[in-house]
Amino acid sequence: MNQSNKTHRAIKLIALLIGLVVVVGAVFALTRPSGSNQSSTTNTDTHSTASDQPTQKTPEEQTPTAPSATGTVITTGSSEFGTMLFNEKKQAIYIWEVEKSEKPECYGDCTEAWPPVLAYGTPRATGEVKSELLGTVKRTDGTTQVTYNGHPLYYYAHEAPGEVKCHNISTHGGLWWVIQPNGNRAN
Repeated sequence: MNQSNKTHRAIKLIALLIGLVVVVGAVFALTRPSGSNQSSTTNTDTHSTASDQPTQKTPEEQTPTAPSATGTVITTGSSEFGTMLFNEKKQAIYIWEVEKSEKPECYGDCTEAWPPVLAYGTPRATGEVKSELLGTVKRTDGTTQVTYNGHPLYYYAHEAPGEVKCHNISTHGGLWWVIQPNGNRAN
């Protein structure tokens, strides 16, 4: 074998090894868990792991928190309107006057302000929530929304945990109300 062929084979071998190193590095980078040295964004709105305005979010981004695999937790808490429903992160839950059945009517710009409470597994009742009143309904986008006493449930996109700003507020053609553990709206 002459010197030219040996050099050509050596270059091919080096190129092959470099390619292999690049592929292994890419696989490692894509499969390793995210570390603390990676950049992250912080959104001051409490809905950052789920929903917010002004940009339209996917249904998965519209839930205020990523619930556990065992199901979306609906619980109760105190407010100036009495005991009412919250999620496990103390996000207030509302129903909409326009919806006379469990069929959701809030879509488009309505869900930008009022993201639906989405179900991840079977919804779980804690606190004074009555499990027999919890249910789910399919939305037109294929997601599953939590219902309570036959009412689709929503969050308000601009409330922090523990805040209840929108009881008896009219937007998108109807009043929004907090819901009590008995399944009725608060007065």
